[in-house]
Amino acid sequence: MTQSKPLEGKLALVTGASRGIGAATAEALAAEGAHVVLVARTASALEEVEERIHQAGGTATIAPLDLTEGESIGKIAVAIGERWDKLDILVLNAAMLGSLSPVQDIDPKEYSRLLSLNLLANQALIAAFDPLLKRADRADVVALSSSVGADPRAFWGAYGSSKAALEALLGAYADETEYTGRLRVHIIDPGATRTRMRALAFPGEEPESVKPPEVVAGAIVERLTADTPSGEKLRVEA
Repeated sequence: MTQSKPLEGKLALVTGASRGIGAATAEALAAEGAHVVLVARTASALEEVEERIHQAGGTATIAPLDLTEGESIGKIAVAIGERWDKLDILVLNAAMLGSLSPVQDIDPKEYSRLLSLNLLANQALIAAFDPLLKRADRADVVALSSSVGADPRAFWGAYGSSKAALEALLGAYADETEYTGRLRVHIIDPGATRTRMRALAFPGEEPESVKPPEVVAGAIVERLTADTPSGEKLRVEA
């Protein structure tokens, strides 16, 4: 008799799923039985993640789109609602680093793009999928944050402020949905992780000196499958 997996029958959506923590999380969720909707801009990269999931015995669907473009989020929410009727897991991972610069030198246009993806798109995703999350027997929203959101650091003002705002947003959503007893919010600070964003921020760092994305993905899955309270922040150590 085949033993059931902890996320068997669950539907998960992961943004920024084409590489790094997003791809690793999508693969980890699929390995535990979830069907994963992979969201990112680059279709070819998503297809590679989808293929790895299928080769490992899991299932996934790709949804190439730009989260900052017009009605894209609303359209995918409608499509998922028509096909599955509910969403069990929403992983808000997509983000951009932007330029590291003094606050007075932040480029307004780049800052606007950064906030559009790191903050506004995540609010739009919550708004669009809230009805589907509340139809699930038990739903989880996972948001990837950063230490600079809580502890400001020189030259990280643009990125850090987007993460500080995201944490405040998710904290409020956790409070607002606590009454349901069925929807949990998790704020994850991945810590130093071997990603493309990390390489851009620390170009002189030896990649092997920091943990791989799979460690963060494993921590996320562990949190989803444990009896943990809503609204807590977790920092993933090596």
